[in-house]
Amino acid sequence: MATVTVVDLTHLNCSEYDICLEKRMRKFCANPENGSQDPIFVTVLQDNSTGTDRFPRNSIRETCVGLQNSPQILCKSSLCASLYSLKQAIDKKEIADVKIITSTHGREMFQVYQELIFTLAYTFEYIIVFDNLSCPLGDPTINCTQIAEVKREVNTFLRHLPAVKGDITSIRSPLISDCFAHGFTTRTGGISYINTLSSLNLFCNPWRKDSRAVVSENLRRLGQQAGFQPHQFNLIKCNHANDVWVMGKPAPDSYDGMVTNQAGVVIAAPGADCMPLLFTDPVKKVIGVAHAGWKGTLMGIAMATVNAMVSEFASRPENIVCVIGPSVGPCCFTLEQHSATEFYAIHPDCVRHMESPTPYVDIRLTTRVLLERGGLKPEHIENIQIPNETGSTLCTSCQPELFFSHVRDGVNFGTQIGYVWIKEE
Repeated sequence: MATVTVVDLTHLNCSEYDICLEKRMRKFCANPENGSQDPIFVTVLQDNSTGTDRFPRNSIRETCVGLQNSPQILCKSSLCASLYSLKQAIDKKEIADVKIITSTHGREMFQVYQELIFTLAYTFEYIIVFDNLSCPLGDPTINCTQIAEVKREVNTFLRHLPAVKGDITSIRSPLISDCFAHGFTTRTGGISYINTLSSLNLFCNPWRKDSRAVVSENLRRLGQQAGFQPHQFNLIKCNHANDVWVMGKPAPDSYDGMVTNQAGVVIAAPGADCMPLLFTDPVKKVIGVAHAGWKGTLMGIAMATVNAMVSEFASRPENIVCVIGPSVGPCCFTLEQHSATEFYAIHPDCVRHMESPTPYVDIRLTTRVLLERGGLKPEHIENIQIPNETGSTLCTSCQPELFFSHVRDGVNFGTQIGYVWIKEE
């Protein structure tokens, strides 16, 4: 498995910067183990007053003449910018193992950036070789103030990145009353650049390659466009089951449904083939969201959310509206026959080619059938559509330009959401 080596020359605030950096490069090059064919990157800080390298690139390359690979110089205005460029470079090469040649202080600093910019999908090895080089700066320990400065630096850097492709777009339903704000996101308008996550990925899984900081910036941009602040936002902690959290009560460890009657509180459900469901009751001013995959659908998460609205806030099923968000359609979603049989038992129309070992299953129709049996009016249930496009029921797997899809893209997939809140009077 390929590994990338990063040589840390970001030696901040040193009065003998050039001398110390030359010592570091010679120390690195003197180790015969560093002559491998793995890519080598060198991080150097830019002189912000002149916009040039503080330690000339040709000097670095001359020092590295004996190495098999000429190092790639990462000279940016900040360490955040350099490490973000590093991440882009190794993602392009599909490398996930990183070896950092640094000092004790450098390791502490790099680990702060690592936590913010990278995820557990990457492995880092820190090799301490730059201690005891008689640097006048010494080897200070990073403090809380510096950590806070790094976080601000990362947030500011991400905020100024251009959108990777397109503008943020939310699809809305005319069925939902104007006393609520809502939308279903598409994949455009964010800063996530990896193909299967590009670009408005709104869920951070530590084993995928979008960091929490990137997802937070995507959410900030969505909120700016939709009209909410990130601190108002609450996303379901899904477990593909049927637990529902009534906001205001103690939250379970995981839940696939959420209900509230609090104005100004944004609740949201994720989806990347699974259905994000939005529930609104304009009479009692109550809202709910649910994350419904095929397992949650069979376990009754949709009606569990309705029942919570009824029992906690005195909603009546006939007043509740449910909009089913973008999800995988029966054109693309198959299950093993023994699982498909459970959908067939709910209604035969929910399964196509039942005789096949892997029949096609319609989770949206199943949800509609269960909701109608639970007392919702048929005209109060809608599959979300693109405005002015009749019959445009949205399959996430069929429409890669609009949506993320686990079925289509595999394990490193992005996530869109459905969100709703009660407008404050």
